[in-house]
Amino acid sequence: MILVVAEQKDGALNRASCEAVAAAQQLGAPVKIVLPGAGVASAAAELAQADVNEVIALEHDALGAYTADGFVQALAALVTAEAPSQLVFTHTYQTRDYAPKLAARLDRALVTDCIGLKAGGEAPVFVRPMFQNKVNADVVLEGPAPHIATFQIGAFRADAVKKGAAAASVRTVAASVDAGAIRQKPEAPFREAKQAVDLTQAERIVSIGRGIKAEEHIALAKQLADALHAELAASRPICDSGWLPMERQVGSSGQTVAPKLYLALGISGAIQHVVGMKGARTIVAINKDPEAPIFEIADYGIAADLFEVVPEMIKALK
Repeated sequence: MILVVAEQKDGALNRASCEAVAAAQQLGAPVKIVLPGAGVASAAAELAQADVNEVIALEHDALGAYTADGFVQALAALVTAEAPSQLVFTHTYQTRDYAPKLAARLDRALVTDCIGLKAGGEAPVFVRPMFQNKVNADVVLEGPAPHIATFQIGAFRADAVKKGAAAASVRTVAASVDAGAIRQKPEAPFREAKQAVDLTQAERIVSIGRGIKAEEHIALAKQLADALHAELAASRPICDSGWLPMERQVGSSGQTVAPKLYLALGISGAIQHVVGMKGARTIVAINKDPEAPIFEIADYGIAADLFEVVPEMIKALK
C-alpha cells in the first residue's frame, strides 16, 4: 500500500497534493491518503473523489497550525500503524521542512524533488534532477519500507488523478501528539510584502523576461495579467534587477509552478527558467527571436515583437 501525505492550509487543500496522488497511482499499488490538520473534513472529502482505498483525516488541535515537531509526531505514529510500502509527498516548502526529520525519525530512505518514475524491477525507480538540472539521476531506494519520496510541483498533472466510481471512505483518526513536546512556536508565514503571492496555486500566469526591455514596460504585462485574471511572474534577470520582487521569480532558484496557462513574454527559455514552469498545462510564448529555446516547449508560439502583440491581446480580451 502507498500512503500519500496531502497538505492543506486553513481547511483549503493545496492543489499540489493532487499531483502527489497522481504520482502514487502510477506506482501500481493500492493508495491511501492522509491529511494532517484540525478541521480537515471538507478537504478530506475533496480528496475522496480520487480512486483511492481510503482517506485518513489525521486530526489534532496541535496540528491546526503547522509545526515540524507536531507533524512528525503525528505522521510517525500513523505510518507505523499503517505500514505502507511507499510514503509520497509533494515537494512544497512545508514538506522540505519536515520530511527529512520524519525520515530520520522512522530511519527510512528518502529521495526528494523527484520529477518522474520509471519501471524497474521489484522497486520503483525515481527520477530526480542533479547539478542544477544539468542531469537526471535514476534512484532506487534501499532498506526496509516505507521508502519516502517527494515529487516536484508540476512533475505530475493534478487533472491526471484517476477518479473513483464512488467516493472513497473517509476515516477520522485522533493524532498521537504530545503538545508539550512541540518546540516551535507557530507564527504567520513569512511574506516579503503585503502583496506576496504563492505562484504554485495560480491557475494562470503571465511571466516576463529580458524582452520587456525596461521596468516601465512591466505595466503592459500587468494589463495583460489583469485581463486574464492571472498572476504576474518573471525570470531571474527581472527579479535580480529589482523590477519585481523575488517572490515573483519562476525557475530553479525561484518557484516551481504548474498553472493551466503560462504566458511567457520575452523569455528566451534558459533551462534554469524552464525547469520552473515546464509542468504548465498550456504554454504560450511570445518572442521576436524565432530560434528562442522557449518555442521548443511551447504549445503555441508567436515569433513577433511583444510590444505589438500584447496590446492586441489585451484589446481582444477586453
